[in-house]
Amino acid sequence: MNTRRISSLSLIALFTSGVALAQSNETPNLDKREARQQQRISQGIKSGQLTPAEAANLEAREAKLNADEARAKADGVVTKKERARLQSEANRDSKAIHRKKHNARTAPPARPE
Repeated sequence: MNTRRISSLSLIALFTSGVALAQSNETPNLDKREARQQQRISQGIKSGQLTPAEAANLEAREAKLNADEARAKADGVVTKKERARLQSEANRDSKAIHRKKHNARTAPPARPE
């Protein structure tokens, strides 16, 4: 009887740990994506594809995404719904980067330091 009880408790612990891993506070995919988008903005500034005003707008959008991510992590769990909302926001930001880099507005390329 005792071994059956221990087995049951072990199974319960195993399943609950799986649920905890499924909804964690980590967002590695979003973090990588934010880094790539930041590189795209930096490259656009260096090449002159982005004007200073466009770059400032894109930086503000990235800052908002970071703030929204921090707000989602504040309670210790980033839910599926929060992840989806953050991914949607990152999608919009990515499209904005593309639009602004490929429009007719340009700036002189940044000088290498």
